[in-house]
Amino acid sequence: MSHAAYLLPSAPIESVVDYRARGGGDGLARALEIGPAATVSEVSAARLRGRGGGGFPTGIKWAGIADVPDQRRFVVCNAAEGEPGTFKDRALLRTNPYQVLEGIAIAAFATGAEEAYVGIKEGYRREIARLETAATEMAGAGILGEVPIRVVTGPDDYLLGEEKGMLEAIEGRQPLPRWYPPYLIGLHTDMPSGVGAGTSGWDTRSNPTAVNNVETLANVAPILARGADWFRSVGTADSPGAMVFTVSGDVVTETVVELPMGTPLAVLVHGYGGGLGAGRQVRAVFPGASNAPVPDSLLDTPMDFASMSSIGSGLGSGGMIVYDDTACVVRAALLLSRFLAIESCGQCPPCKLGTDALADRFLELESGSADVSTLDQMDAWIGRVTDANRCGLGAGERALSAGMLRFFTDDVVAHLGRACPWPRDLTLPKMTDWDPETGTFTHDVAYFAWRNP
Repeated sequence: MSHAAYLLPSAPIESVVDYRARGGGDGLARALEIGPAATVSEVSAARLRGRGGGGFPTGIKWAGIADVPDQRRFVVCNAAEGEPGTFKDRALLRTNPYQVLEGIAIAAFATGAEEAYVGIKEGYRREIARLETAATEMAGAGILGEVPIRVVTGPDDYLLGEEKGMLEAIEGRQPLPRWYPPYLIGLHTDMPSGVGAGTSGWDTRSNPTAVNNVETLANVAPILARGADWFRSVGTADSPGAMVFTVSGDVVTETVVELPMGTPLAVLVHGYGGGLGAGRQVRAVFPGASNAPVPDSLLDTPMDFASMSSIGSGLGSGGMIVYDDTACVVRAALLLSRFLAIESCGQCPPCKLGTDALADRFLELESGSADVSTLDQMDAWIGRVTDANRCGLGAGERALSAGMLRFFTDDVVAHLGRACPWPRDLTLPKMTDWDPETGTFTHDVAYFAWRNP
């Protein structure tokens, strides 16, 4: 398998002619030839897992939508990438929007959807323009399928990328997550906000909707064109295929790169990231804001769902933020924890109160005003922050905070009652742009100013 040509091309695909020359359209043609049920079976046999962070098997998700009788069905491509440290979906949309759209068309055909949507942040103008141009070209070339695909924009909120929040935004409301997942309560049910399955007057499933991440859908056309065995020939048995990773922070070269699942984290950091500055060592790697940070001693861990989980962390959306031994991991955790606290929508009090409280405790640690009781308070909030949550934001805060206390105990204790031993400025790695020529990302340095609660 040529990884450069499989998902992330070495140079942007500029036209549908170029895309057709690379085999574009073959996946949809194969799906139309074998039919919806066989298409779902092929994706299931490939064991493709969601690349947005959850890792749920795509074939199972599609089968669950397609098998519901007498219901309207929809497909949604989640393009609202917002996890700190991640830029892979935007890289795909900039360089290969055609393959994403073909994947959406196949998903719509396979599940019997009547309409498909791309949910994306309104500020992603470059990505929106590429999607719209590619869709027009593909429709003209007859390789976009029969199901209409609409691009719907939403605000720059983290929860726009949460699947239930995205459905709300597509229907014209704020992206406040519903109680029930899209495969139970999908789009256009005319259901009052907050009402769920089993409520009087509603069936247990209504308009089931398949929500898949950009990268997940980009995998679909090659699977149909080349077969499930081809896809499983790369990666691991549990996590087949390749994945697009982002590496940023204290590496020589910040980059977005496609690698086989199961590639050791050290290869991403020291190989594709070019390692660290002279004389520096890795202190921590944060897989986004919603997983436990990984210490240098665990850098040989393979980057797949099972392996990252086995060490008490997670693969997330493949965004790895690297900090060297001059950086304060407590300060890094403070920035990420505060991000989650700001983005918590407030519908679930344990999440809103808990993320605020944990961010405040990290601030106490960072400022030198914390004592042992601060750690006890953190433990208590870690146990409660996920109570009655509608989405995974609280669980992300718990993983981040618990991971800090577990893996970086010495760094945390070093802050008790005294100022930070590593007083280096850090910025929240919320990425707004990437320059592949210079190997650098641009961060939203104004985020805390305009998003403070």
